Amino acid sequence: MSGDVDLEEVEKVLVAALEERELTYLRRGPGRLFVTLPGTKKLATHCWLVLTPHALLVEAFVCRRPDENFEEVYRFLLQRNARLYGVHYTIDRAGDIHLVGRVGLHAVTDDEVDRILGQVLDAADGDFNTLLELGFVTSIRREWAWRESRGESLANLSAFAHLVDGGDGGEN
Repeated sequence: MSGDVDLEEVEKVLVAALEERELTYLRRGPGRLFVTLPGTKKLATHCWLVLTPHALLVEAFVCRRPDENFEEVYRFLLQRNARLYGVHYTIDRAGDIHLVGRVGLHAVTDDEVDRILGQVLDAADGDFNTLLELGFVTSIRREWAWRESRGESLANLSAFAHLVDGGDGGEN
């Protein structure tokens, strides 16, 4: 039972862990922290840390509902779930993709916060381009063609050059 765990003390552990890692966060009420995790492929992952009487809840938005290839996207998510620590992929009612997890209050330590947030970042940032390739290939190709036709930079699409016939790797 977690009745003997002081939620204020657990929140202090969370805040100290966030500050030690120099992560940006906002308090959105008692036991509710909105954390921004910096990434490379996905520029930022926003993550809720919410203390309840029995657990720390973790939720991070990963990407919106895929436009296409749902079966392949969901297969990827389910297979990826088998390799994740402390969180797993899920979809909401709109079909948007999230990472969620639950940690018992007794297990909330500096090291555990580091492991969980590290896993959220590794999954959300590391899987982001794969999810875009699987679920948004038509949109990527359309955006590429539009930018190319206008002479616009393809630099931030360069990771997807292999999806486009004649892709130049974003040198424009």
